[in-house]
Amino acid sequence: MNQTLQFYETLTAILLVMTQSSTISFQTLPNGLQIVHEAMPWLPSLSFNFLFPYGSATDPVQLEGSASVLSDWLYRGTQKLSSRDFSDTLDSLGVRRGGGSGKEYSNFSGSLLASSFKETLSLYKDMFQTPLLSDEEFASARNLALQELASLADNPTQQLFETLSLRYFASAHGNSSYGTEKGLTNLSPDLLRQDFGSRLSPNGAILSVAGGISWQEVLDTAKSLFADWQGPSPHLPEIKLGKSQQEHIFEESMQTQIGLAYESVAPGQLGWYENAIAMSVLSGGMGARLFSEIREKRGLVYSVVAASRTLKDFGYTLAYAGTSPDRANETLTVLLAELRNIAKGISSEELERARTGLLSQLVMQGESSGAKASALARDIFLLGEPREMAKLKEELLALTLKQVNGFLSAQPDPEFTILSLGSKALDEVLV
Repeated sequence: MNQTLQFYETLTAILLVMTQSSTISFQTLPNGLQIVHEAMPWLPSLSFNFLFPYGSATDPVQLEGSASVLSDWLYRGTQKLSSRDFSDTLDSLGVRRGGGSGKEYSNFSGSLLASSFKETLSLYKDMFQTPLLSDEEFASARNLALQELASLADNPTQQLFETLSLRYFASAHGNSSYGTEKGLTNLSPDLLRQDFGSRLSPNGAILSVAGGISWQEVLDTAKSLFADWQGPSPHLPEIKLGKSQQEHIFEESMQTQIGLAYESVAPGQLGWYENAIAMSVLSGGMGARLFSEIREKRGLVYSVVAASRTLKDFGYTLAYAGTSPDRANETLTVLLAELRNIAKGISSEELERARTGLLSQLVMQGESSGAKASALARDIFLLGEPREMAKLKEELLALTLKQVNGFLSAQPDPEFTILSLGSKALDEVLV
């Protein structure tokens, strides 16, 4: 049997078992807290994720970076437990915790044994509703944020994309989660305490849970801890884009970094799966077009990639190439050509390879309760409902080459925002 076909059939068989073994439940409490759960009964553990709709796009003007500082500050104790005691208690329960702030939302996550779920969630309740928010811990959280911002100077690729975001968006969605030095310096404990009251609210928040725990236990626990919590409705700014432009940042370097941004498919729009296939064809591995055409055949770059990004009502694509100054102009020309050429269509072999890659991602996501909890929260935030794995599999398998190529040919020519960083400016291509 052909190895690709055998692998493909194995993937679909695994997905069939997974879809038969798990169910998704979803309910919104009267206070606006959305609770979603996926059963993974073969696990003795679980993962959870609290998602709150605040991020760098909701940072007040002149206080950029406040979302990230607040997310760190909240983990530093409650009115019942000091920062050290709070951390030690979570450690004693075996909770592996995480979180962070993005453009439109911040999350607080944990993985643990299912038997410790209620006790752990009680600690998170105190963190959200009665946090310590001490001046001393604020200073530590802000200093850490300032250090992370300063670290961008040693990471030109990250610096490139933070600046590219500012150029691409005309709205506050261009704000970096790192903040700005001025914004972080302007922050004070009192200002951030005031900000806390408007940002930490059950209204619009999402609690996702995946693992070896029943829906009824999740629902009962959430109701007992959070049903009486009240707060304002969330507000996200309207997305606005800047004008298509090309810019260069001069910096002494042996390499030239090139970044591009352009609009693609928004979450829930028609063509979502077709776009996912196209992105996989472009940048889904060593056999994908960007890698093979730009790196392998021409030897122009040491790194090249493209990836879709999503906001609540908007989708866009970011592309990147790292090269040498003498090859930068040719790299940009070929990169733009490959991104545009996808509109001419893909082959049947590319479709099957991309489909297999996406199905593989579903399998790997389905094996991890943390990945599943995170995906459930994002689905609720972006789409308003969870996506069943069975539906995802069905829609991916149903895609035909004609559908994908019809979608691609109907897409408008991308309007690129281009930013490069290095010792030598690139030729203008946007005229």
